[in-house]
Amino acid sequence: MLSEEIFEAFLNCETKASLNLSMEAGHQQEADIWRKRFDEDYRRSCFSLVLTRFPGESYVGSPAVKDLKNGKYKLLIDCLVQAEGLQSRIHALERVTSSAKVDAGHYIPLRFVRSERITRHDKLLLAFDAIALSKLLGRAPQVGKIIHGKNFRSVKVRFGALTQATKLIIERITDQTTGSPPQLFLNKHCGICEFQETCRRAAIEKDELSLLSTMTRREIKTQHEKGIFTVAQLSYTYRPRRLHRHSIARIAKYDPALKALAIREQRIYITGRPEFQVGQPAVYLDVEGLPEDDFYYLIGLRIKCGDSYLQRSFWANDKSEEKVIWNEFLETLSKFEQPQIIHYGAYETVFLKRMRQRYVEDELIDKSVGALIGASINLLSVTHAQVYFPTYSNGLKDIASFLGFQWSEPRSSGLVSIAWRYGWESSKDPSLKRRLLTYNAEDCEALERVADTVAILCCGQSETRESNRVVHTETLKAKTSYRFGVNEFSMPELNYINRCAYWDYQRDKIYVRSDKRLRRLSKPRSRDQKNAFPINKTVECPLDISCPKCQSDRILKYGRMRKAVYDIKFGPSGVRRWVVNYSFNRYRCSQCRATFVSQHRPLIKKYGSQLLAYLIYQIIELQIPQLSVAENIRELFQFRMFRGEVHRQKVRAAELYQDASNAILQNIVNGRLVHADETSVNIQGKRAFVWVLTNMEEVFYFYTETRGGERVHDLLREFRGVLVSDFYTAYDSIDCPQQKCLIHLIRDLNDDLIKHPFDQELRELLREFALLLRPIIESVDKFGLKTRFLRRHKLAVDRFYQRLYKRSFQSDTVTQYQKRFKKYRNKLFTFLDHDGVPWNNNNAEHAIKAFAGLRNVIRGSSSDKGIQEYLTLLSVCQTCKYKGVSFLEFLRTGLKDVDAYVQAHDRRSRRR
Repeated sequence: MLSEEIFEAFLNCETKASLNLSMEAGHQQEADIWRKRFDEDYRRSCFSLVLTRFPGESYVGSPAVKDLKNGKYKLLIDCLVQAEGLQSRIHALERVTSSAKVDAGHYIPLRFVRSERITRHDKLLLAFDAIALSKLLGRAPQVGKIIHGKNFRSVKVRFGALTQATKLIIERITDQTTGSPPQLFLNKHCGICEFQETCRRAAIEKDELSLLSTMTRREIKTQHEKGIFTVAQLSYTYRPRRLHRHSIARIAKYDPALKALAIREQRIYITGRPEFQVGQPAVYLDVEGLPEDDFYYLIGLRIKCGDSYLQRSFWANDKSEEKVIWNEFLETLSKFEQPQIIHYGAYETVFLKRMRQRYVEDELIDKSVGALIGASINLLSVTHAQVYFPTYSNGLKDIASFLGFQWSEPRSSGLVSIAWRYGWESSKDPSLKRRLLTYNAEDCEALERVADTVAILCCGQSETRESNRVVHTETLKAKTSYRFGVNEFSMPELNYINRCAYWDYQRDKIYVRSDKRLRRLSKPRSRDQKNAFPINKTVECPLDISCPKCQSDRILKYGRMRKAVYDIKFGPSGVRRWVVNYSFNRYRCSQCRATFVSQHRPLIKKYGSQLLAYLIYQIIELQIPQLSVAENIRELFQFRMFRGEVHRQKVRAAELYQDASNAILQNIVNGRLVHADETSVNIQGKRAFVWVLTNMEEVFYFYTETRGGERVHDLLREFRGVLVSDFYTAYDSIDCPQQKCLIHLIRDLNDDLIKHPFDQELRELLREFALLLRPIIESVDKFGLKTRFLRRHKLAVDRFYQRLYKRSFQSDTVTQYQKRFKKYRNKLFTFLDHDGVPWNNNNAEHAIKAFAGLRNVIRGSSSDKGIQEYLTLLSVCQTCKYKGVSFLEFLRTGLKDVDAYVQAHDRRSRRR
């Protein structure tokens, strides 16, 4: 007999229906017990309500079939109907009057649903009642009714397509009795199912894919079609993606295969560079509510300020007190300066936005609440696709339990808390309230545990890394069948055949046997490099007169030594190879018997300073790859120089000009104006950042692993001039007058207007701002950046802001710009009060473009040390450009101070 309970179980889970059919016994969950109790209470309330409408014309129970067919009673309550293998306990049957167009003189089913919202499951259950009734009476009703919610609203449901869908489900349930059991699939209903432990145990034994809560039925079906049926099998399909130049900036996507790998290896996997820090004071927020009633009854806060904690819980007895606990929540937060709200999941995000819409009327409070919402952090958004814990779900309870946190009631959950709340509303039992308050406070504490762990993982200082429990996916080696390198064959014969197919092997071993010219070229050359070139100049080192060890003058010549330095020489008509041979003596002391070489010989390098200057000029200013530079030197001057030697020369040059770079930085900090900007760079798969500080004549680059502003704050700690920058917030807290780039603001306004061409308020705001700026820019073009000509425009700026403050905009985009103008009121027009301060940041952007060209050449192959060397040399190169002198000529002079070279250059220019 197919009952209503089995049909409802099938709608929730096919496995549950199969277990009910086989009469399996399960352990009933607390949430399900409460749910059934509330549903029964609601039905009794509905029974009482409908009985008052039909006094003396109703019947409680199951009447005779004859009375049903004759329509003896106007209303039937709790009627059991069974026929042709179907059985349903119909909540109520109402006889339709003769005035109705359909089902006149016949019964239609009524169903009582406690929820405020009617789901498709409720309609299907009503259709099942109608089919069971039609089997008994021989005629199917066309409509039914659902009474639902606290106000007992009545909704008419027309069956139509619902009848066909219900019959198909009945056929599928019937097939289960004769066929194999359905595929096990864990879903959201498991939280209140009596077979939860049985099914989960079976799923873990079989390693079912449905253990991963984020995988849908369609995704699991797709994996089954590929032959992947277990979590372990799925874990082997993960392939670390290769990081391209722009891939770091893309939004990361959740990868079930990486989650499966974390579970299999029992490690924490991190992909990309998640950014998260716990601020002070940190406010851990957890909210409990009744989604069906759209009612929030409990707000939990755990506030950490320094080493002290404050735990607060705001409880609402009914919906009328919701505003009270919201105001208490805001009052508590107002006692702290710039609190950082941290929560887990979107439920609290929706809560903050809805409470703001419902109860915030004051404009100042609305502004502060908006700032709180904007600064709040959904921790799940940080961990979802970038931090993979070895847990089957990304729920707070699973992750916190993995990290060692324990709840006082292990079976507590969101569904159970809803049941406790409904139980408290009906009984006012204080023990239920205590359980809810404890559960909410423990959720806040668990959230703190997870947040602290994620912050440690994001900053890369986790102690668990030492125990090999944290793995960054960028360190994993990508496995693909398409790769460069030596192939590995399972048979030695294949290795031999493959080796004979290489290009150099065939050219050197095969083709030379049939080509005389190739045979002649393949013969090795015996000439060494130091004997290959004629000596252009010989330098004799002075003779020594005493032993450096014992200071005795009784020394004897003990041989003659030579050292060749390979260099180039710039002439009026070109560049030529230049080899200098240094000749010096070797000595032996007659007194202490020590041997030593001449102390007067200079520090001799293999390659000379002019060649070094030429190499650095090509690498830094011409931005030629090091491999191409090595080929250039070999082809033009026949020096046997390869990429490794070019790299060593770059390191040598960076050491030589480090002091010059530091002097440039010092000049910038001591000046009256600084332009600042930053850009990202790929360092061996890791995302890092390169910053630039520049004025009108000096440029200084530096490198940081993160985009935090700590380094730029340290460098500009003593700076007291004007800082020109974009709107990145890291610059805002620097203690000096600031000018924000108006070009950035204009671009943003223009881009948003293109996206919203029919936003008249945005168009009007942009027009007013353009009318304000045009006369100012005309004055700059005419008189330059002189405040005595620019300060007259301050009155127009004040009038613009007065109009902006008074207006109330309907457009969300314009409202955001209104807040932006207000926030940077003192930083948008600073150039009107200072001489020589530009209104844009093009100076720094131009310097960033120079690094961007070099970044395209490096292509992520450099290391942390290597990028620092590049930036040292690039700082000197761009400073030479900004000062209007040749970078190559500066390198050739051998000077280490750019200012000294510029002064000498200016003196020569004046003499001419």
